[in-house]
Amino acid sequence: MTAPSRGTPPGSPTPNVGIPEQLARRLSMPEQHEYLRARFSRRRALTGTAASVGGLTLLGGSAPSAYAGSSAPASPAAPVRSAAVQVDGSLVAPFARHLAFGADPKTQMRISWQVPFAVRRPFVRVGLKPWDLSRKIEAEVRALHTPSLAKKLPAVEQHYLHAALDGLTPGTTYYYGVGHDGFDPASAERIATIGSFRTAPAKAEKFVFTAFGDQGVSYDALANDQLILGQNPSFHLHAGDICYADSTGHGKESDTYDARVWDQFLAQTESVAKSVPWMVTTGNHDMEAWYSPNGYGGQSARWSLPDNGPDPHNAPGVYSFVYGNVGVVALDANDVSYEIPANKGYTDGKQTAWLNRRLGELRAREDIDFVVVFFHHCAYSTSTHASDGGVRAAWLPLFTEHQVDLVINGHNHVYERTDAIKDGEVGRPVPVGASTDPTRDGIVYVTAGGAGKDLYGFGTGVEDSYEGHVRDRESIVTFHWTKSRLPNPDTVQWSRVRYTGFSFLAVEAETGGAGVTPRLKVSALAESGERIDYFEVRRGAKP
Repeated sequence: MTAPSRGTPPGSPTPNVGIPEQLARRLSMPEQHEYLRARFSRRRALTGTAASVGGLTLLGGSAPSAYAGSSAPASPAAPVRSAAVQVDGSLVAPFARHLAFGADPKTQMRISWQVPFAVRRPFVRVGLKPWDLSRKIEAEVRALHTPSLAKKLPAVEQHYLHAALDGLTPGTTYYYGVGHDGFDPASAERIATIGSFRTAPAKAEKFVFTAFGDQGVSYDALANDQLILGQNPSFHLHAGDICYADSTGHGKESDTYDARVWDQFLAQTESVAKSVPWMVTTGNHDMEAWYSPNGYGGQSARWSLPDNGPDPHNAPGVYSFVYGNVGVVALDANDVSYEIPANKGYTDGKQTAWLNRRLGELRAREDIDFVVVFFHHCAYSTSTHASDGGVRAAWLPLFTEHQVDLVINGHNHVYERTDAIKDGEVGRPVPVGASTDPTRDGIVYVTAGGAGKDLYGFGTGVEDSYEGHVRDRESIVTFHWTKSRLPNPDTVQWSRVRYTGFSFLAVEAETGGAGVTPRLKVSALAESGERIDYFEVRRGAKP
């Protein structure tokens, strides 16, 4: 991030109790947040007792928030402290439920939600039947304070709640309800609020996952969500620029920001994310500079993601998990971007070193056929933001060395898909409906940025080209961002499919055996439900 400006921003509240007055005058709001986070980061480990519900071990417990805006530890029996007046719990309905895997999708699930006001003793109930939620697990409270950043925007208090479920039984459907004192999801009048999820199977079997980036809050974003639900995916990947509460996207305190947009987004997404694990990573619009560290304190408050990355607290969008025969790696391209350098180098190379180790570990496993990597900034695209040379320099050699099978990006608000790229050139053309083998041909890169935010386009005279409307071109004039943050012109041959409409990816993973080659069947679907692209990835298949 760029160095924060000194002094308290206009409209900010009186410095938090616990910061010496003289020190508070010299600290920016993010620095005050970091000071308080460090001072009150004695977070006790989540504790719980083993439960005999389908082999389930449940971890819960309220803990002091280590995130931006926390200024005092929270007692397990005490309400979340905020400027808001306490409201009768029976009048407060939880909303914005969203799931995420832990590091092991077979045995771990994280349940997160939000309440509009501070409540007492939030919890999750879990069971194997919707009418028998026999276990009650205390939730962790993460309160997030956003100061008044503009004359028209008030200070915002948000209350995010999380429960970690470990020791789950693979391939099992669980039912859950979230509540607090005065609101019990197990009661007859609340039964309609019960949700469910299914853990990953013990052995690999055919499954579907979906993916996109650059969603925001809109009718088109909501339409995409409903289409995704119709695919019955095992999980969903969101490649950053999640809700656009920061509408500027420079990662600076001068950006325009409205924290309340998150309330709209999470409510919009609940219809899918309450049953489909919503696995996110960070885009440039997710660097919310008012929260420490690195502008990611808000993300850490809102999401519970796998903690197996190089530094889960400082880089929450960097992690991995394995589902069936697919290893998935989430990266934070803000760390290496040449185009938008606010957070460039913030991991001091730790993310890239971790990526090298993790790709090697995944590729060495006999039970993993495919490795999929997703992040925000494009390695290869010809639309508005084009390609990021920082991403290419840092990560493409590792993708090649470890034979990554598919790379998914956002950032450009279009759908664009490359041929198989090898050593920066077309290793093999991959027209609509074709198959490709990464061990021989190179890697296919997909830009799936048509999730719901205002659409971009392609260069002058460059037509869309997609299934049923193929307009192949020998070359396209575009550019890539250089280390000096200047666009360097390119003439490229690898842009195979282009579509300037709202869309998302649906990927079906099939296992091999008995002479059958494992494959990823990759489809892109438009907002209308029409398929606009399709190709297959097969490792070791005959040419």
